[in-house]
Amino acid sequence: MKQLLLVFLGGGIGSAFRYLISNISFFSLIKFPFSTLLSNILGCLIFGLFIGWAIKNDQINSPQTFLITTGFCGGLTTFSTFANENINIIKSGDLNYFILYTFISIILSFASMFIGMLIFK
Repeated sequence: MKQLLLVFLGGGIGSAFRYLISNISFFSLIKFPFSTLLSNILGCLIFGLFIGWAIKNDQINSPQTFLITTGFCGGLTTFSTFANENINIIKSGDLNYFILYTFISIILSFASMFIGMLIFK
């Protein structure tokens, strides 16, 4: 039950951060969905950092791991928004934009996770 509450708390905080990122006025001036990209990259970096730390310090099943990874990072990152934005890009007929956004999102998210894990290796 404690783990569930920690995930719930972390998820709420992560979702609030995603909301704040999506309301940065700079991002609304640009057609590219930077707020989703930033949320996903930041979430992957934090997840990678924390998992790297947890593995190094034998804390993989610790309460703080559930709070940060499943909770906070789960609330911060948003695959459903990413998918919806891609559907809207496809509907607009801009295939190059779709390919660019998808490629950048996936590559930078993986790279962020990898870099985060490497820092504590």
